[in-house]
Amino acid sequence: MKTIGIIGAMREEVMPLLDFFKKYEEVKIGGNSFYTTTYKNYNIIIAYSKIGKIHAALTCSIMALHFCTDCIIFTGVAGGLSSDLKVGDIILASSLCQYDVDISAFGHPLGFIPESELYVHTDSNLNEIAKKAAMKQNIKLKYGIIASGDSFISNAQKKQWIIDKFDACAVEMEGASIAVVSSLLNIPFCIIRAISDSADDNADISFDEFLADSAKRSAAFIISMLDEMQ
Repeated sequence: MKTIGIIGAMREEVMPLLDFFKKYEEVKIGGNSFYTTTYKNYNIIIAYSKIGKIHAALTCSIMALHFCTDCIIFTGVAGGLSSDLKVGDIILASSLCQYDVDISAFGHPLGFIPESELYVHTDSNLNEIAKKAAMKQNIKLKYGIIASGDSFISNAQKKQWIIDKFDACAVEMEGASIAVVSSLLNIPFCIIRAISDSADDNADISFDEFLADSAKRSAAFIISMLDEMQ
């Protein structure tokens, strides 16, 4: 039976999933809780990693190495960078990068780590499943680069800097670490985010107001992806 790992950064991002599955068991590892259940012909492992790249990397590693997940899906919210992204829109990451990595003093591009890649690409098969799920629900799925870093972006100048330097259309705090861990362990992964704010000077207000609804939209979309899987 295939095992699917689903991760969110905050409790608000995974509670809609737990509410949907209703029956699950809790396993505590590494200071975190992992919730195990089944759905159709799949074992499902759900966890909220806590905010930030380090916590996300630890959770993703446990998913892969302890629970032996066959694929990993990250769900949650993000700040929109592109002008055509509005609150509630769902974005599927084509690739991910780390905007807060800077060893340019040694001649490397911003975001680049030696023996790694600037952009880590998501799994094409999972992305196709997401696109099919979106078509069935008549959802206009956005597709593009998501930038990750350990800061909540609520500044118009910083927002524009990320757009200019990385050509990103959304920003958040975990996706790139999921991408790096999954890629290095050869586990297919995809990143689904619902837009909760516009990463500008009003982002903190927008985020608090729309977090719960955007998280529910992202979680509901994950369920529709599970329904599309063979």
